[in-house]
Amino acid sequence: MQPTLSILRTAFAAARASRPVRHRDLAAELGVSEGELIAAHAGLFDAAESPLKATRLQSSWPQIVQAVEALGDVTALTRNESCVHEKVGTYSNASGSGAMGLVLGGAIDLRVFYSAWAHGFAVQEQTAKGLQRSLQFYDAQGTAVHKIFLRESAEQADSVLAYDALVARFMLPGTDAGLQPLPAPAPKAEKPDAEIDVAAFRADWASLRDTHEFFGLLKRHGLTRTQALRLAAPEFAQAVEPSTAHEILQRASQTGAPIMVFVGNPGMIQIHSGPVKRVEVMGPWLNVLDPGFNLHLREDHIATAWRVRKPTSDGLVSSLELFDAAGGTIAMFFGERKPGQAERCDWRELLDGVSPEDATCGA
Repeated sequence: MQPTLSILRTAFAAARASRPVRHRDLAAELGVSEGELIAAHAGLFDAAESPLKATRLQSSWPQIVQAVEALGDVTALTRNESCVHEKVGTYSNASGSGAMGLVLGGAIDLRVFYSAWAHGFAVQEQTAKGLQRSLQFYDAQGTAVHKIFLRESAEQADSVLAYDALVARFMLPGTDAGLQPLPAPAPKAEKPDAEIDVAAFRADWASLRDTHEFFGLLKRHGLTRTQALRLAAPEFAQAVEPSTAHEILQRASQTGAPIMVFVGNPGMIQIHSGPVKRVEVMGPWLNVLDPGFNLHLREDHIATAWRVRKPTSDGLVSSLELFDAAGGTIAMFFGERKPGQAERCDWRELLDGVSPEDATCGA
């Protein structure tokens, strides 16, 4: 039996008063999705019942994201089951409508897939540090897609005014508390390898001219990403040890080589571009703890890791790609680059684990 909304609010308040616990973890303990836990705090209820209050938002997702620029510097958080990506910056240069969108604000670099967004909330929670304000978005199953947190700063008063104005503009009035999650869609079945025209697939891979063509390549040949890597020509994909992610981050922190870190879920891809400095391990978590960028990666969730190369009009583009046991993408690492630029030699050296004189830059 599902807990009632009142029980969820009471359990949340009790947990918050007794121990530090994340919303996601508490929801799992209570047998509900995180979205259900947040939605239990929407609508009308006794404010003394919980330190959290949620306001349901309209499904005007592109317009909401474009309006976030007025909040100034915020913390953007995107995660999947195995990796959390946090980035500080401003949501400038947001564009898009319908199913897809972009935010190209420099530090905040997002690829948005609005078709996976189902629920949005403005969340205010009383914490030991004061009132925390955020915008939180969930898919139809109640799984978090993306979160935006106001930051503590000297300009917070202006940010709070802008936040209140955004909530007033996009709130969905007269709605009840609660959220009814939909069943998760069945995972895509992988075709037997024998049904794949491997020669044609390899030829198409070799003729790629842009990394963005890769999704179309998979779709055209009916391949999952990990199956494609298994069937690729050896010069384009090689399996490496899962520990390679740790090694790459450590070497990048030592050399200062700027990298790109992609972390996503069906509704969002969030990207860091630049150097990483402070790399630390805490239990199963591999962390980057830098001002403006935090990464938290569960190393024990990495089932397979691949060194991948894709031909482009700018030369080969190389990446390290991490996958969980179900073949889901955990994270991807690239060298920092812009379209029209060749891949950086220092990234190729890191990924290949070779000295500068042996790196095949420009190939």
